[in-house]
Amino acid sequence: MNASYSPAPVRGRFAPSPSGHIHIGNALAALMAWLQIRHQHGEFVLRMEDIDVSRCRPAFVISILDDLRWLGLDWDEGPDIGGRFAPYTQSERLDLYEEALNRLLDDGRLYPCYCSRHDILAAAAAPHGLSSEGPVYPGTCRNLTPEEAARRAQTKTPSLRFRVQDRELDLLDGVAGRRFINATSGGDFIIRRADGIFSYQLAVVVDDALMGITDVLRGADLLDSTPRQLLLYEALGWQAPRFAHVPLLMGPDGRRLAKRHGGITLSELRTAGVTPAGVAGWLAWAAGLIPEPVEIAASDLIPHFELSRLKSCDIVVTPDMLGRLHSSLGDA
Repeated sequence: MNASYSPAPVRGRFAPSPSGHIHIGNALAALMAWLQIRHQHGEFVLRMEDIDVSRCRPAFVISILDDLRWLGLDWDEGPDIGGRFAPYTQSERLDLYEEALNRLLDDGRLYPCYCSRHDILAAAAAPHGLSSEGPVYPGTCRNLTPEEAARRAQTKTPSLRFRVQDRELDLLDGVAGRRFINATSGGDFIIRRADGIFSYQLAVVVDDALMGITDVLRGADLLDSTPRQLLLYEALGWQAPRFAHVPLLMGPDGRRLAKRHGGITLSELRTAGVTPAGVAGWLAWAAGLIPEPVEIAASDLIPHFELSRLKSCDIVVTPDMLGRLHSSLGDA
């Protein structure tokens, strides 16, 4: 398994999970990722992250493709058009994840973990790790004897965790800037769950490396995953891409912009009569690329793109801002 590097100067991607319709917050990340690559005359890849197939639906794949095209985005490789690094759907790439996992096992980087979520939550004084995970794993199974591991394996199928070494990581982010992070702050993390599902962290690293992705621009909610991914790139002997994390769209209540704040999936905006240029212009304005939310086609935003223009703090979307997207949203 060798990482692939393209002769093109840059390769970027958008990798949504087909577990729902494209929300305007997802559209912001998609548009910015696309603009970054098109501004540099690079190659743009669309990939479906359906590693947890129980949460994903084929109908949402169709909806995502349709909404992105409506917004004015295109791609050079993807699940609908193929490409030299196919397949572009994670559920069809399991053998690649298995190969990477076996390399990590052979190198002694993984160990079996028999702890339940309840066990971890019950650990005393556990600091918090990723926002989506809760407390940091306390390392309970890190140094089990072979005999103890064999005993536990009789009653429970283990997950596999990556053994994190105590060291400092230097993360240079195109939007958030430079950060020095202790690798152990997030704890030893899961590579494969007890039910056999590969982790997002492993799958995304394998996919980006083997597809020759040079630039990853995505939402700031994934910034705290980046140290883990850097560790995996290093452990697998691959070059990490450049990272940039764009701010999230937040409601006035301080929570991620969602259904409770109004009908703001792209399909709902389309039904309400909002134009693609209206959405693209509003997103570019919210992100800081242009001074006013004017109607402007996605392709006409390419000359305006600069990472340095993007806001580095989460964007609080007020009713007035939503009203400038569509009048029906102003009182949402």
